Amino acid sequence: MYPLLFVGHGTPLNAISDNLYTSGWKEIAAAIPKPRTILAVSAHWVSRRLKVNASLNQRTIHDFYYFPKELYEVNYEVKGSPELANKVASLTQAKIDHVWGLDHGTWSVLNIMYPERDVKVFQMSIDYNKTPEELFRVGKTLKSLRDEVMIIGSGNIVHNLRKADFNLTNGYNWAEKYDGFIYTKIMERDFETIINYNKIPESQLAFSTTEHLSPLLYVLGASTEHDEIQVYNKNCTFGSVSMTSYLFNPKK
Repeated sequence: MYPLLFVGHGTPLNAISDNLYTSGWKEIAAAIPKPRTILAVSAHWVSRRLKVNASLNQRTIHDFYYFPKELYEVNYEVKGSPELANKVASLTQAKIDHVWGLDHGTWSVLNIMYPERDVKVFQMSIDYNKTPEELFRVGKTLKSLRDEVMIIGSGNIVHNLRKADFNLTNGYNWAEKYDGFIYTKIMERDFETIINYNKIPESQLAFSTTEHLSPLLYVLGASTEHDEIQVYNKNCTFGSVSMTSYLFNPKK
């Protein structure tokens, strides 16, 4: 059974950087067997119904503006997996898509973890119309595929760019507190509290929109009690962005 990963991806610049966070991603990649195929759920693909991309050749989406030219020159050219995408569609009733590719929530991380580009990758969207509980249940449905594919959720547990200060390398007190609270609930496997994040008052500060937290719900749903939970990059930056990442590794 493959591990599961939730990764705090942060700025697209991480794709071409050597820093604390990219070192953490390399450490994760070194700690687990290289997967043959990755199913990625990125905060940057939100649709009005559940979709899964079944293209054989994945295009690199540069879904950002005003970044250095070097970043736009990155093309993370990998194969997709139409066969597994169709399996995902059958399990979840997702609509097959051939338009999307790999957005920066996916390729910025994988460009560091698997620079050889020899792992197949395909994406599944976040369904805008589903409740947090329904997204969690989508993850539970995907659990049966863990022998065939490694599932990665890419977002940020705290992500409020309206309050960001890009000169800061740490987090505001409230951001660190919220990130720590979610950490405690994950380690306690109290997923119910995380699913019902709307009842947590600090959630109003932690994110202005919820798509960066949603990939975590897929990952939690696909986890089992036999997974050992490891934390990486437990830190906030820019005041209001959490980079904390979680590896759910099956116990040997």
